[in-house]
Amino acid sequence: MAKAKATTISEALAKWEEKNGQKASEAKEVKLYAQIPPVERMDESLSVLVNCEKLSLSTNCIERISNLSNLKNLRILSLGRNNIKNLNGLEAVRETLEELWISYNFIEKLRGIHVMKKLKVLYMSNNLVKDWAEFVRLAELPLLEDLVFVGNPLQQKFSDQNSWIEEATKRVPKVRKLDGVLVIKEKEEGAN
Repeated sequence: MAKAKATTISEALAKWEEKNGQKASEAKEVKLYAQIPPVERMDESLSVLVNCEKLSLSTNCIERISNLSNLKNLRILSLGRNNIKNLNGLEAVRETLEELWISYNFIEKLRGIHVMKKLKVLYMSNNLVKDWAEFVRLAELPLLEDLVFVGNPLQQKFSDQNSWIEEATKRVPKVRKLDGVLVIKEKEEGAN
């Protein structure tokens, strides 16, 4: 039995427009998740989404982040449950992206994350990050407040959530919420 041809972004956008009765080029939110057959490439057709603030491409078979340069208003990008191995390609939205949902992928390294100037929310549970050297790159994100990291090999090394949270917040001190837990840091009192 032959494998079904992947859905292109252009085909997915045409289905979305038909279903929503709206032009994708005018939409602020576009949901292209769980396409059948799945989307495999973020192709140049994404460039029509000039007004898009929230884009969902979750639950597809995308391997690389690409073609985001025309999405000048993108604030929320959802790429969970794909086959993404790295964060290359995000540079194009570094000035606007506030939330990145990228759980259940195959990301081991966080190279390039530091360029995300406005990123406040990063949900990247169940990826393949296994060492502190990669995790500490998250400390370079000036606005990061909410991080979900559970299910990564690094987090799984800890026997309990409290010790994980303690170690993780030492390395990424700006985070206010980690794996759904509000992290309250006590102000250290100065010596009298």
